[in-house]
Amino acid sequence: MTTVGDIYRFLDGWAPFATQMGFDNAGLQVGSMGDAVGSALVCLDVMPQTIAQAAHAGCQLVVSHHPVLFRARKQLPAHDPAWLLARHGIAALACHTNLDIAPGGVNDVLAARLELPVVEALPCGVRLCAIAPTAAQELARRVGVSLRAHVRYCDAGKPIATVAVCGGSGWDLMEEIYGRADAYLTGDADHHNFLEAAQRGLSLLAAGHYETEIPMIPVLAQRLRAAFPEISWQEASELGGILHA
Repeated sequence: MTTVGDIYRFLDGWAPFATQMGFDNAGLQVGSMGDAVGSALVCLDVMPQTIAQAAHAGCQLVVSHHPVLFRARKQLPAHDPAWLLARHGIAALACHTNLDIAPGGVNDVLAARLELPVVEALPCGVRLCAIAPTAAQELARRVGVSLRAHVRYCDAGKPIATVAVCGGSGWDLMEEIYGRADAYLTGDADHHNFLEAAQRGLSLLAAGHYETEIPMIPVLAQRLRAAFPEISWQEASELGGILHA
């Protein structure tokens, strides 16, 4: 019998939960380590629609990238994903910032998807990639086509030969990038991030949180299938159309 704990230990061996960032809440979210698993679903976000898909398929577990429980709650209303999981008897594991930085994790998968050769993993987990000198506009175009994303960017006015890559909300790691790369590609950045980057000589590209992380899900599902072939693994019908309607 394969249990939630077996899958937790596999994920911990690949992307140790102890490496998650201090604000994070990766790990067991709902259920028990001893729960038996015969069918499971892999997803980026645990939404009511995701849980409905898992329940319809008879899943006992959802493995997600983003945690179901991220901040303290005073209530669990009937539409809350944690409540819905418990109602259907479905356990939940989240592999979040620990998977971002793990070898073969979110940042490596994103770099590979964009055909950006990784030459170094920075201490913060960001991947440093080397490319033939390219203009910021052209790099933004290539990223947009590859990820089917609208890419916002600022051009620091110099050819880009090194690109730092971080999926999701990587704007708070910008201080680690200055002086190490010509450009920084991440998911989320705000107006002030772009202004600061341009002033400090860094081209900044923001390709979307969803778009920079969703390439990880089929890779995660495949690794789980290979490790636990006795389990019926499904991938969620992701919500790109809803999130970006």
